[in-house]
Amino acid sequence: MTKAAVFGTGSWGTAFAMVLADAGCEVTLWGRRAELAEAVNTRRVNPDYLPGVELPASVRATTDPAEAADGAGFTVLAVPSQTLRGNLAGWAPLLHPHTVLVSLMKGVELGTAKRMSEVVEEVAGVERSRVAVLTGPNLAKEIAARRPAASVVACTDASVAQRLQAACHTPYFRPYTNTDVVGCELGGAVKNVIALAVGIADGMELGDNAKASLITRGLAETTRLGLAMGADAHTFAGLAGMGDLVATCSSPLSRNHTFGTNLGRGMTLEETIAVTRQTAEGVKSCESVRELARMHGVEMPLTETVVGIVHEGKPPLVALKELMSRSAKAERV
Repeated sequence: MTKAAVFGTGSWGTAFAMVLADAGCEVTLWGRRAELAEAVNTRRVNPDYLPGVELPASVRATTDPAEAADGAGFTVLAVPSQTLRGNLAGWAPLLHPHTVLVSLMKGVELGTAKRMSEVVEEVAGVERSRVAVLTGPNLAKEIAARRPAASVVACTDASVAQRLQAACHTPYFRPYTNTDVVGCELGGAVKNVIALAVGIADGMELGDNAKASLITRGLAETTRLGLAMGADAHTFAGLAGMGDLVATCSSPLSRNHTFGTNLGRGMTLEETIAVTRQTAEGVKSCESVRELARMHGVEMPLTETVVGIVHEGKPPLVALKELMSRSAKAERV
């Protein structure tokens, strides 16, 4: 039986632990809090993030990172993206020497503008072929309810992607493989920024035409950035691009969409943070995505707008007027 470690007991880390277990893996969840680990081990639930969901018997939890990492063929990283570097520095010496590190995180690191797989390579000191990414339209609560979903497992080594595919393929969770790690990660990170924009528009009650326009133009600027960074354009038409974007921009289960909606309704950033229980990755990543765009000379007006609203105090109505009054141009430029 394949052993897997999942570092992070949030809703997505816990849901993916269920997927791995249902696919036949023996899974150890790591979390900081002893009471949560005890709940998983004695009551088979994660009461804080997936209340009412019974976890498989092959999922257990620990607060000891060495115990979690011991013998794991796959080490899954499911912590907030901006905490990855510090956490992984402590875990790296404990990892199995041949483990595949799997990122569930959809963000870009502040300060370095590095994708999560790049941070993993650097901090863990592993070759690129041992780092995989899982991404796509994967709303944790739906997957925990075992509703049908598809995803992408990406690795520069196709054989590693296929191994991970086999380790998480269940009757309700269908993973596809891809070797375009850059494109898959960008799709997952930038869609959070676009979801904030769509949420703001929904909070302002701008209508479905506005929502469709933001999603479509958001995909266009994501693709522009991806191509500038060497990604495959086809990736953005797939599950890691359009699929994830649609789910995150449309679902009330989306943290980033909900965060944006509260901003659009007139709540301040501080008020919105106070009522948001889990991390909305786009709030911080919008700045690092903008930095990536500027580094590569790519125009990303929606990302610039989100940064302006979230971090620079620009009123949403002012931002809307600026977007709509930009100079006219061809759709494909």
